[in-house]
Amino acid sequence: MIGRKGSVGFPGKNIFPVLGRPLAAYPLLAANSSSHVKRVFVSTDCPDIMTIAKEHGAELIDRPPELASKEALGEDVFEHGYHEIKRRLKEEGLEIELLVLLFANGATLNKNLIDEGVAALRNNKNFDSAVTTSIYNMWSPLRARKLDAEGCLHPMVPFETFGDPRTLNCDRDSQGDVHFADMAVSVVRPECLENMTEGLLPQKWMGQKIAPISNWGGCDVDYEWQIPMVEFWLNKHGFEEA
Repeated sequence: MIGRKGSVGFPGKNIFPVLGRPLAAYPLLAANSSSHVKRVFVSTDCPDIMTIAKEHGAELIDRPPELASKEALGEDVFEHGYHEIKRRLKEEGLEIELLVLLFANGATLNKNLIDEGVAALRNNKNFDSAVTTSIYNMWSPLRARKLDAEGCLHPMVPFETFGDPRTLNCDRDSQGDVHFADMAVSVVRPECLENMTEGLLPQKWMGQKIAPISNWGGCDVDYEWQIPMVEFWLNKHGFEEA
């Protein structure tokens, strides 16, 4: 799990209370509940996240200052953490079969989603990774807009990308289901982090052949208004303050 102390859009988001627990506790609860996860590591520069990690039996990885800025990419932090984990396990005579990549601000998960991802990779050697996706047809790229120099809205993606523009309409389901990687769980093979530059944009740690793990309402928290959504998800999956 990765998480840093600095957040511009939502300061302190990783330790924000959610149903009586800090947000970062939920990925750790899920990992520790999975029968497949044998070791849990947390890469952070945040003393509060370090405390939470220790409370859940996780091993700490110091996140270097150059990887703790708002400009730092998650893929670089995962890559750094992977090589540190690999080094530690090698000293113990152990090897990595699979890695479960988590975010401190990604709480819409449970052990079942992790277990599904592990099973997908064990059952199909062709997959590089398995990641949670939520279907958000209302955010189809067909609907995306950007501002031009005159302040007018224009399509973010040329309509011709979707086929004959004459066949397009405002129905949110007209393009079929739109899967978004919701950043709850990424189960990956070590090769994905060994060969990061070969991965598919924008989340290169997923490799090229990515299997979906069906989720709903998944998101990583970047703004305070998302907290009620996450609490709704957790309540629906049996989490309580107790």
